[in-house]
Amino acid sequence: MEQIYTIPVNEAFDKVSEGEECACPFCLLYKKLQNDEIDIILGASMMEPDIRIRTNEEGFCLSHYSMMLRRHRMLGMGLMAESHLAEVEKRLDGPTLLGNKAQAAVSALSELEKSCYICGRINKNLDAMTATAVYLWESDFDFRKKFEKTPYFCLPHYRAMIEYASKKMNKKLFRDFYDAAHGIQKEYIKTLKDDVSWFCKKFDYRYDKEPWYNSKDSVQRTVKFLSGDPALDD
Repeated sequence: MEQIYTIPVNEAFDKVSEGEECACPFCLLYKKLQNDEIDIILGASMMEPDIRIRTNEEGFCLSHYSMMLRRHRMLGMGLMAESHLAEVEKRLDGPTLLGNKAQAAVSALSELEKSCYICGRINKNLDAMTATAVYLWESDFDFRKKFEKTPYFCLPHYRAMIEYASKKMNKKLFRDFYDAAHGIQKEYIKTLKDDVSWFCKKFDYRYDKEPWYNSKDSVQRTVKFLSGDPALDD
């Protein structure tokens, strides 16, 4: 019986296995988590004390600030900015017992640069979804069929999935899991290499009249494969 926590994972793998989207399933989950978190933070949740405390302390990365600005909910942004600026001011002053305010400020601001409330929430939830995907592969043979039809996993999410599985599965089961995932990656890399190679040849006058085949977006697909597709332009 499907559980609530398995539904989004199954839905993402359904989309890619049925050809609805040619994408890494974890990138689809990332996009959904990202949009949900931004909607939440710009909604009524921004007035909840525990969330305001965390957003004041952690702030947001440039990408998520940009996405929030494009939603044009400026009152919510203004309220968060007002209280976050107070926290930034404290860090500028750099509390210290030894009087080295400059070094204390550098350390405090360096921490702030690396933190983002939304990134933290996404990463926590995506880690749980990665664990769920590994669990489903172990326990649900129907899910294994969907897994095998996945077009590819982007390298960051592939690494995270394999790393988690290696720690949680017994050796024999992990070997089967790794072989399945590795086979998907090898096949997709071959496709990418062929498409990129043809794309480059098309800039040679000798191939000018040849068709593009499936190569026109091969560079974009390669970037998504190598680095993931967080859809920061949504």
